[in-house]
Amino acid sequence: MKDVIEVAVVGGGPTGLMLACELALAGIAVRVFERRDEPVQQSRALTLHPRSLEVLALRGWEGPFLERGRPLPTGHFGMLDTRLDFSVLDTAFKFTLFISQAVTETLLEERARVLGVDLRRGYEVRELRQDDEGVDLAGSASGQAFRCRARYVVGADGARSLVRQLAGIGFVGTDTSVTAMLGDVVLSEPPSRPAFSTINTRGGIMIVPLGSGIHRVILFDPERMQVPVKESVTLDELRRSVTRICGTDLGMRDPQWLSRFGNETRIAETYKAGRVLLAGDAAHIHFPAGGQGLNVGLQDAMNLGWKLAGVLRDRAPLSLLESYHRERYPVGHALTRNTEAQTALMACSPSVLALRDLLSGFLKDPALNRSLAERLGAMDVVYPDLEVPAPRFEGGLVTALTGKRLPDLELKPLDGAARRLYSFMHEGKWLLLRLREGHGPGVSLDPAWRGWTNVVQARPGDDREELRGLSGLLLRPDGHVGWAWA
Repeated sequence: MKDVIEVAVVGGGPTGLMLACELALAGIAVRVFERRDEPVQQSRALTLHPRSLEVLALRGWEGPFLERGRPLPTGHFGMLDTRLDFSVLDTAFKFTLFISQAVTETLLEERARVLGVDLRRGYEVRELRQDDEGVDLAGSASGQAFRCRARYVVGADGARSLVRQLAGIGFVGTDTSVTAMLGDVVLSEPPSRPAFSTINTRGGIMIVPLGSGIHRVILFDPERMQVPVKESVTLDELRRSVTRICGTDLGMRDPQWLSRFGNETRIAETYKAGRVLLAGDAAHIHFPAGGQGLNVGLQDAMNLGWKLAGVLRDRAPLSLLESYHRERYPVGHALTRNTEAQTALMACSPSVLALRDLLSGFLKDPALNRSLAERLGAMDVVYPDLEVPAPRFEGGLVTALTGKRLPDLELKPLDGAARRLYSFMHEGKWLLLRLREGHGPGVSLDPAWRGWTNVVQARPGDDREELRGLSGLLLRPDGHVGWAWA
């Protein structure tokens, strides 16, 4: 007899754990299969971007991350000299949070276990077959075979996703053409600046302190860029490259982790094939420029979680789940394009160095700088209209806000003290926000919507231009505007 569950998530990294948390919050029985016996200790990703922090705050989970991380008011694009200024963004999180992937994963796992997620480590999925009613999975754990059936399966199993392959989903793009090196090492003579980067005709280097005396060194050496990804990095190789670029090896010793990575760039042809869906690196891979991969994966998970829960609980039509690909594929495509652009900017030829000087000058313009910071921080994402039956509105619909995210505004409810907008969304439900005191119902919700929607009557604490003249908003569980009416 097969074990039957509602959702199986294959992959227990940050994306898979975030999705599992979102599903469990909605009361969905979810099981996570992770092939590794223990959490990964190395951390390729080191930052959480403003929108990812908003995603966590929408569920009230941001506190432990803020306690463990370090806010940085700027970021970089292609290691250009002019930094991106996050402090001007329209968000409560005007920074990128320096926090290791290992810590992020630990905190998400703790949250998942509190919510009752069934996380199974040492489970490797090897077979997948789907039909109109569900998906059969089979694999091994500790040398023993296992089988289960799920109504839906989500592949969050990384760049080499077996779920994607078994589902027959194409992964289109380009092969690796250049490689770079990474080393977590002790530096006896570190740079005087906490975060150091430089690019010259001999190569490019970025150095950041990780704590406990360890520094991360990331290298782009023209003489080593054609070395295959599979060839191991040695300390001597790293030391030679650092010396060539900086004139000194900075007293490099005691390597904790050495890795080589490339610029293979691909995106799944579809994020949904029948009852199989993809999220995170299983759906898109790219050169790790700007620390975007983990962040986009978390945001994929947020977009998918409430939609899948709504369909499973018969609160929404299947078309809502179909919107997952329609909304997130363009985000993944934009991600691959901007990382390709950043990779090109890290070349070390005189012509590229001249281009870098030019672009760094452009980024001193506040408007251009903010635009690129919004793009890197995922603050500019706007979704198209949801192709689901809209509630009945008494006033006229206002489409200018449709699909846009709202920041964590201060609200002044009629029946209590001031609160932040996101504090009303911790349950993962829609929020019907009535903005006019004494205003009538304004919107009629059928029974399915009522069970999935919280209702609040409040005024914004600040006079925001985009909210003037509105009677109310119906906010999606991910904090984007579903509908607004006058």
